[in-house]
Amino acid sequence: IIYYVVIYSISLICISHIIAKLLKLEDGEGAALKNSISLMNSGNYGLPVSQFIFSQNPLGVSVQILILVFQNLLTYSYGMYNLLSATSSIKDIVTFFLKLPVFHALLLGVFFQVFEIKLPQFALIPIEQLSDGFGSIALLLLGAQLSKIKFKFFHRVITISLIGRLLVGPMVSLAVIYILNIDGIIAQSLLIASSFPTSRNASTIAMEYQVEPELHAQIVLFSTLFSMLTVTGVIYLSYVLF
Repeated sequence: IIYYVVIYSISLICISHIIAKLLKLEDGEGAALKNSISLMNSGNYGLPVSQFIFSQNPLGVSVQILILVFQNLLTYSYGMYNLLSATSSIKDIVTFFLKLPVFHALLLGVFFQVFEIKLPQFALIPIEQLSDGFGSIALLLLGAQLSKIKFKFFHRVITISLIGRLLVGPMVSLAVIYILNIDGIIAQSLLIASSFPTSRNASTIAMEYQVEPELHAQIVLFSTLFSMLTVTGVIYLSYVLF
């Protein structure tokens, strides 16, 4: 699974970079296109879908959780770099990364796991409540963004992003699955996970750093809407093939 996740992610990153170069996009639009194709909503969208589909088979959900962890790491490393490189120097980017709460939380998490340290209940309960509320807060922010923007239908970046995330993503996934000879429930879970829409976090961090926030928000909205059709199709295809 690790090989699949790495190969799949690198493939999408390369494809999105090539498209951005061919279209000669500005830095902000290029960052939006790259992130929208490479980063997918594996959390508040992907996990419930997987829990519903694989309710009788925990292995399918476990695969989705692994992808969710990797996607979060990718979002706050590659995704952040894409956004910051559009407006900042290398020195500023390094400074931003060192100030990121996620960076310090990751180090603390690794430290606690290695030394088998458990958080006390008085600290764990509020942290879990904050974590549970993040999805709702992010959706409220997305709604606030969308209420103030002028929609751009058939915008080339939005159109190509939707094609890349919802159609090319599953096609690349299927190719990697066959190359690595993955089969059964794992193959089904990986293929379905590849069809999820653009990550909501892509829009959130774009708004925070003011890098084409309106464009990011529209890509997230439209990819989520159209995914109702494409995800259904990919779920059916996964059962037919595997």
